Amino acid sequence: MSESTTEHAPPGGWNKPELDLSGARWRSSSSGRGDVEIAFVEGFIAMRNSARPESPSLIFTPDEWGAFVLGAREGEFDLT
Repeated sequence: MSESTTEHAPPGGWNKPELDLSGARWRSSSSGRGDVEIAFVEGFIAMRNSARPESPSLIFTPDEWGAFVLGAREGEFDLT
């Protein structure tokens, strides 16, 4: 039985380019704690798990990033 590959279209409204992150300058928090790194690439913000850099990165527009940071500062994502 031959293998088949299925291409999945990005979700509606995605409107984000395929970014080349191979030369991105990844930054972690100022204290160096946590597993999240970000990089600013071509006007977008990429976020990845530093423990698994080969895994997919999340891509944010500047507006999305601003809303995410504001929500984090206000405790919106506090799971405790």
